[in-house]
Amino acid sequence: METQSKKSTTLKLTDLKSMPIRTFWITSIAFFICFFAWFGIVPFMPDVVKDLGLTPEQKWNSIILAVTGTVFARLLIGKLCDTYGPRLCYTYLLVIGAIPVILLGFVQTPTQFLICRLFIGFIGASFVITQFHTSIMFAPNIVGTANATSAGWGNLGGGANRLGMPLIAAAVVSFGVADEIAWRYSMVIAGVIAMLMGVVYYFFTQDTPEGNFAQLKKEGRMPTIKKDEEGFMSVLKDYRVWILFVVYGASFGIELTVYGTMDDYLQNTFGISRSMAGNLVLSFALMNIFARTLGGFFGDRFGRLKGLRGRVLFLTMILAVEGVMLTIFSTTTSIAFGMIFLILFSLSVQMAEGATFSVVPFINKKAIGSISGIVGAGGNVGAFMAAMFLKSKSSVAETAALATNSNLGEEAMKAAQAAAASGAVSSGYFVIGGFVAVTALTTLAIKFSTADEKAVKEELKVELAFAAADK
Repeated sequence: METQSKKSTTLKLTDLKSMPIRTFWITSIAFFICFFAWFGIVPFMPDVVKDLGLTPEQKWNSIILAVTGTVFARLLIGKLCDTYGPRLCYTYLLVIGAIPVILLGFVQTPTQFLICRLFIGFIGASFVITQFHTSIMFAPNIVGTANATSAGWGNLGGGANRLGMPLIAAAVVSFGVADEIAWRYSMVIAGVIAMLMGVVYYFFTQDTPEGNFAQLKKEGRMPTIKKDEEGFMSVLKDYRVWILFVVYGASFGIELTVYGTMDDYLQNTFGISRSMAGNLVLSFALMNIFARTLGGFFGDRFGRLKGLRGRVLFLTMILAVEGVMLTIFSTTTSIAFGMIFLILFSLSVQMAEGATFSVVPFINKKAIGSISGIVGAGGNVGAFMAAMFLKSKSSVAETAALATNSNLGEEAMKAAQAAAASGAVSSGYFVIGGFVAVTALTTLAIKFSTADEKAVKEELKVELAFAAADK
């Protein structure tokens, strides 16, 4: 995608007459709604387990399936964005993706529940479209900040549902619906909201600052690749894409897994209540309001100081900090020290995510969607691998605890198993933190040519000239 005029050189959020700023708001809200619906069932899992009779194994599998579905969707949606544009892709994703969200409210068996969780995961591909859309709406000097902010505010949906979905359920109950089935109505409502957002996206955004893809192609202002498969193959052969794939797995993937297991870990390790643990995890999710933005902001700042290499160096640094913070946290036994390092981990992991997508738009300008899709999928692959790793360690520890404490009473047995699982997760966090630190070093292999550096400077010069002319 080569159109370079009329991109926004600032992130002036009140300038709603500007198409880039309007698109920023709409794509951020759409992303928020998708994440809200994707993880909307999480606050209701105790009710779901009771209603459908889920086993612990089925509960774990539902978490893994929700992440797995997103991997394939993200890989596909990036290529579709390059071909058809983000406006149509987001519209169809929201409308079609809302269907399994709504159907979740009607499931009657564990199998139906697992199938819906798999397909609901597809709306997690919304992240790729959001990153693609902001990448082509903002100039090089601000694109990292725009990407990080839209992603961070969208990710809030994954934490806001802890408050929002129970509120929706309470409203439903006030109309006379039984409390034990309010979760069903809540999921239907979340799906309808997502579907309506698809309509908003279609009518109030456009693909680029200059117009929609179809219009630009018709006017001959948007170059097309004759052999599209070769264009995609060049992306697959670019080693930098796969480094960023692993990097995003080591940041967003680890964040998903750590926060998905943190409630139980905090309770079992530090002896705090379930409500307090839930509120702590929610507060870390709310750091997305500013933490991702900081990652993109510093990525842009280092880019201005040291060029594209500066963006890579900042990504290396913040990813290493993330790994060290998680490793130290895993060894703490004091709630006070534990919270300090958990906060620092939360801050650094979200900054690393923002920093990753301050690099992505500069790998290949003609295939931003495909690259965003591959890198975004890396986050879910990382989450899947980390979840499987922690699940296996916990299962082994719990089995061993069961064998060595078979003479204890039921309550004592459960306590022994919980302690064993906590210890397994702790050692798992330590290993994962080490992996993240090692991954940080691999980012140093990402290189850009002199021509790449020059092209970015020329593009920024053009955008600044247009911005000055508009004033």
